[in-house]
Amino acid sequence: MNNDKVLSLLGLAKKAGKLKGGEYCVETEVKKGRAKLVIVAEDASDNTKKSYTDMCSFKKVPVIFYGNKETIGKCIGCEERAAVVLTDEGFANAVNKQISQKDIKN
Repeated sequence: MNNDKVLSLLGLAKKAGKLKGGEYCVETEVKKGRAKLVIVAEDASDNTKKSYTDMCSFKKVPVIFYGNKETIGKCIGCEERAAVVLTDEGFANAVNKQISQKDIKN
């Protein structure tokens, strides 16, 4: 795995108990209002992307598309994951900051 700070932050958040992965967990955290940021893999199906986008838009939770299912799963010690949810504001802000810095460099 390359030196990707976003994926490293996701791994740290998982160890801290501030990240959950999988469709059911993501949906539950969003609906209960605990989600601070939802990350959807870029290689997820269009239907999956639309589903998360609609759900997050309705609940006013930011959603970003980043990485692929394999790398997201590996960084959190699981199999492939199409989506994960951060439940901590600090981790969510750190991930957003890293992604915005990548966008500036590209």
